[in-house]
Amino acid sequence: MCRNIKPLFNFEPKATKEEIRDAATQFVRKVSGMQKPSEENQEVFGKAIQDVSDDIQKLLDHLQTNSPKKNREVEAEKAKARSIKRFGA
Repeated sequence: MCRNIKPLFNFEPKATKEEIRDAATQFVRKVSGMQKPSEENQEVFGKAIQDVSDDIQKLLDHLQTNSPKKNREVEAEKAKARSIKRFGA
């Protein structure tokens, strides 16, 4: 599940709210052990996702680096090349 969480810091353009929420959702799913919560747990599950999203946004807003911004497309191509090398075409 958590393999779907991708780095969100130091990219141009910055991570979108949707990307942050997707990462938060994957994290909450992993920690809770639930892909989809029961009806009685949906409210607390949704609150946890919102809280984690807010914390991720704060983290990304305050992190600092001297490294140049990464290009999403270039990084995606590198990941694709690593995958082909590891698993074949």
